[in-house]
Amino acid sequence: MIQQIKQANPALWGVLLFLTLVSSCSDKSKKEEQDEIKTYQVLTLKPQDISIFTDFPASIEGKQNVEIRPRVDGYIDAIYVDEGATVKKGQPLFRISNPQYEEAVRNAQAAIGSADAAVAIAQLEVEKVKPLVEKGIISQYEEESAKLNLKSKKAALIQAQANLANARTTLSYCRVTSPANGSIGLIPYKIGALVGSTSTEPLTTVSDISSVYAYFSFTEKQILDFSRNTSGKTLSEKIKSLPEVSLILTDGSLFPEKGTIEMVSALIDPQTGSSTTRAKFPNPSGLIRSGSSATLRIPEALKSVIVIPQSATTEMQDVRFAFTVNADNKANSIPLKTQASSDGKYYIVSEGLKTGDRIILEGVHLLKDKQEIKPVAANASTIYQFVH
Repeated sequence: MIQQIKQANPALWGVLLFLTLVSSCSDKSKKEEQDEIKTYQVLTLKPQDISIFTDFPASIEGKQNVEIRPRVDGYIDAIYVDEGATVKKGQPLFRISNPQYEEAVRNAQAAIGSADAAVAIAQLEVEKVKPLVEKGIISQYEEESAKLNLKSKKAALIQAQANLANARTTLSYCRVTSPANGSIGLIPYKIGALVGSTSTEPLTTVSDISSVYAYFSFTEKQILDFSRNTSGKTLSEKIKSLPEVSLILTDGSLFPEKGTIEMVSALIDPQTGSSTTRAKFPNPSGLIRSGSSATLRIPEALKSVIVIPQSATTEMQDVRFAFTVNADNKANSIPLKTQASSDGKYYIVSEGLKTGDRIILEGVHLLKDKQEIKPVAANASTIYQFVH
């Protein structure tokens, strides 16, 4: 039959041959397309709880940083502590020598003796004139005059006693003691150095670092977010509702003690556009020193949010996409609104995906919209092992 058609009508034979070839190629193409359907891991989305955090550069100050300055002029006669030493409140630090203060005490003591004798003499004078007045030998005026003289001498005695107390107080300033518990800073002066109340440098500094303050700044936008999204009616209530914060030291280690935010300034610096904030940390071991720097970390717990691995997304023209899989196993590109997690591994999705959606986890940058795939369910516990 085929031979008869070929001999009778060569043109018809050519058409039949062409259609046969086209049909064969089409069947082969369909088979190749079926063979090219690739397998992709697919994750069915469920709400997750995740903790994120925000880091702020912070400067550290001790609970107290007290400059120790001399209150009298003189020469340093003794230094009782060394730099870096731990001291208690009232512990002697320095002794300043100036003989004039000791001389002032002796003079004040002598003045008291003289004033005390004058009071005794005036008292005798009153006792002497009193019977004479009673007998009418002398006038009442003489008695009143003697009493006023006694009153004057007693006032002079009180003044002398006050001068002695003042001289002793001034002399006590020659013995410089610590006003608080803490650690001694640098001591720029040596024994024999002349110091005084007008000296430019303090004798030393005592830093109480049993607790430390971490100072950092909120931007104006962060202040607005804090005011709008933090529970509490007043600023004080909002601050108390903030979570405990952490401190990352300069070597990257985590400080073992947790801190609390105590103060958020109500003023915004017009030059920097930021507001000073303070957190307090216990420092029982004295690990953190005043003047050091660190990173303050504020955590935020998010409940029941959609979280996807960053590797399951792709970006095009500043828009981030993920691919979902429909009932026909075809990929659909979905634009997303996201926030990156603190560890850089996940995106928190606020728009674009919902619970129950199936997303493709890998190779999404090579996918095309409406492309058919072969989905394989991924292990959710493996994907989200670092989320909680």
